[in-house]
Amino acid sequence: MAGNRIRCPWSEGVSDSYLEYHDTEWGVPVRDDRRQFEFLLLEGAQAGLSWSTILHRREGYRRAFADFDPVRVARFTPARITKLLADPGIIRNRLKVEAAVGNARAFLALQEEFGSFSHYIWRFVDGRPVQNRWRSQRQVPATSPVSDALSRDLRARGLRFVGSTIMYAHLQATGLVNDHLVSCFRHAQLRALGAGRR
Repeated sequence: MAGNRIRCPWSEGVSDSYLEYHDTEWGVPVRDDRRQFEFLLLEGAQAGLSWSTILHRREGYRRAFADFDPVRVARFTPARITKLLADPGIIRNRLKVEAAVGNARAFLALQEEFGSFSHYIWRFVDGRPVQNRWRSQRQVPATSPVSDALSRDLRARGLRFVGSTIMYAHLQATGLVNDHLVSCFRHAQLRALGAGRR
């Protein structure tokens, strides 16, 4: 998969799995609620840490958090949370683990209100990926007016670890924003993928 392709600079020199994540997942439009919940949980866990730290624990999170099923996670008891805090496969931070359970409950409320979480979140970009045209990694922002609005709304609904920077990373990861550099081979591929969707 490496070859001579030009990629976003952040993706190279970390690990093969990190490179594969860039090449196959990052920026692909996600309209599946379970995948949205997975990234919401993982992005919250990443706060203050590197994404590679979380990506390399992804399977640990999958096992610990019921294959990212928000219905099951929403039912986690205090005893289950205490058990998770002894699990070396995840980041053992009580605030983050408790937030993941609380966020699952709020996620279900959003599904109930909007029909799906995907319907809810895609409204913030009018149903179509934002196609940015950055030429340098330095141009890529950490937040945007969209992530500001999304963060405010989620916090008002009781979600935690959903600050604007975290939510901008979520928008990038789940393809609501195409932030691959224009020189990266994935930029044009994802631009074409998102062009016809409403």
